[in-house]
Amino acid sequence: MLYVDNKGITDPRVNLAIEEHILKNLDINESYLLFYINQPSIIIGRNQNTIEEINTKFVEENDIIVVRRMSGGGAVYHDLENLNYSFITKDEGNSIQENFKKFTQPVINALRKLGANAQLMGRNDIEIDGKKVSGTAQYATGGRMYTHGTLMLNVDLDSVSKALKPKKEKIESKGVKSVRARVGNIKDYINQDMTVEEFKQYILKSVFEEQGLDVQEYVLTDEDWKQIEEISKNKYQTWEWNFGKSPKANISNSHRFPVGTIDVRLNVNRGVIEDVKIFGDFFGWGEIADIENKLKGVRYEKAAIIEALKDVNIQHYFGNIEKEDFIHLVY
Repeated sequence: MLYVDNKGITDPRVNLAIEEHILKNLDINESYLLFYINQPSIIIGRNQNTIEEINTKFVEENDIIVVRRMSGGGAVYHDLENLNYSFITKDEGNSIQENFKKFTQPVINALRKLGANAQLMGRNDIEIDGKKVSGTAQYATGGRMYTHGTLMLNVDLDSVSKALKPKKEKIESKGVKSVRARVGNIKDYINQDMTVEEFKQYILKSVFEEQGLDVQEYVLTDEDWKQIEEISKNKYQTWEWNFGKSPKANISNSHRFPVGTIDVRLNVNRGVIEDVKIFGDFFGWGEIADIENKLKGVRYEKAAIIEALKDVNIQHYFGNIEKEDFIHLVY
């Protein structure tokens, strides 16, 4: 494993580009560990409807950057007291949940050595004494994958609650009344007073020591940085990627499954599905556009929808749900 230094960059549109570049362009046989710290920003899950996830007024008034990542899951708030980590490795074909366990464990072990009672809870959260201090997500392509997560050392929790507006059903499913009540900061549970940079160095050293390795670094080259700048400019800095155009749905169905929320929006004209968008914080490998395209032009009747999806492995796109459950959302 090699450590990649992002040179202190705090623009999430560049940091996500660094991550994507490592995933897609560096040595496929090597593993990498990347850390980055972002200025105040909201990072939207790949399949989410951006406008529905953010408090637009608060975001605009506070110059918060909004950017979509490639991985699934829900929206998260970052600031300069939040440390992000990313393990970039071969995709060994494990289940999503197995990978969450595999790559969060070194982080959990590091937190426990600092006196925190950290553990993986639910699908993808690290919690300490019932408070979420970290969320994790994954993305895979071309035989490679990354598992990345947040580590909330001393985040402005008031801004977390003001910047995000998660669906009411998601909050209720956690048995709490607000985002602010559910999350916590790591600093309140560890036995050392650390800056975010000291915390980063501690996690870095701990992860490598656990594997019996000295920290070795891959230094990004001028050519690497050129490609990173192109990815950032052409993708993460664009409105098309971060917001996109959401159709005005005249049929809307949403349900929270154990795998996450799936939200289906349809425009139906003269009995035919003209447009469809699927949002949510579920985890899956497939491109949701594949499902959307299969439904466009299909008559809005159950038999036609079943026929359109007959060859589709629904779990590849949404995780562990039954096809009938998804069809029920569509029709």
